[in-house]
Amino acid sequence: YGFQGQPMGFPGGFVPPVQHQPPMNGPIWMPIPPSIPNCPPGLEYLTQQIDQILIHQQLELLEIVTGFETSNKYELKNSLGQRVYFAAEDTDCLTRNCCGPARPFTIRIIDNLGREVITLQRPLRCASCCCPCCLQELEVQSPPGTTVGYVVQNWHPCLPKFTIQDEKKNDVLKIAGPCIVCRCCEDVNFEVQSLDETSAVGRISKKWTGLVQEMFTDTDNFGISFPMDLDVKMKAVMIGACFLIVSLSF
Repeated sequence: YGFQGQPMGFPGGFVPPVQHQPPMNGPIWMPIPPSIPNCPPGLEYLTQQIDQILIHQQLELLEIVTGFETSNKYELKNSLGQRVYFAAEDTDCLTRNCCGPARPFTIRIIDNLGREVITLQRPLRCASCCCPCCLQELEVQSPPGTTVGYVVQNWHPCLPKFTIQDEKKNDVLKIAGPCIVCRCCEDVNFEVQSLDETSAVGRISKKWTGLVQEMFTDTDNFGISFPMDLDVKMKAVMIGACFLIVSLSF
C-alpha cells in the first residue's frame, strides 16, 4: 500500500537506526499518536486537533489508457499535507465494470503501521430515488469487525440526502447536497447538519481540480471538515459518508 513501516516490539524501548531512509519525494506520514483509552485502535489520529481531512484519489494510468475501471486508491491527509491514512478499494474487475457507480465495495483504510483501522462495506443497493425501499447504505467498522456507525441514503425527489447513524442505528447527523452536483470551476458542497437541520456541523466538499482533469479522468479531490470535539467514531463515519458520496455522485 506504500506505507512506511515503523520499528516496534524491541526490548527496553530500544529502536534500531533506520538503515534505508525514505525517498525525499515519498509521502510524509503523520506522526504516530499515543494510545487513548476507549478509542478504537488507529482512530487516535483523528483526535489530535484534527478538524479537516483531505482525500486525494490517485491517478490510474491503466484506467486512462484502456478505459476499464480499476480499483480506486486514495490518500487521506491532514491540513499540513501529512498522510493520515491510505485507502484502497477491494472489488473484482467484473463488479467494477458491470455495476459501475452502483457497485458494492469494501474499502480498507490503513495507517502508517500497516494496520487496517477502518473498513467500509457497501452492499449492492439501488442507486435511484425511484426505489425508496432499497436505497444506499454503508457500514463503517473500526477496528474491522466492530461496527461504529452507518451512512444511510434518504429518499428525496431532487436532493442527495443522507443520515449518519451510530452503531445502534440511532440518527446522529444529517447530510444534504445540492440538486446539481456537476458544476464547472467551483466546489460542490454537501452540508453536514444537526438532526433538526437548523445548524451546520461540518462539510464534505468535492474540490474543483481543473478542466483537463475533470474531463479526461475520474480522479477527484475531496475535503471533510468537522468539529474538533466531535466523537472520534463519528469522524470515522463521516469519512465513510464521503466515500459513499464519491461513489454515487462523482
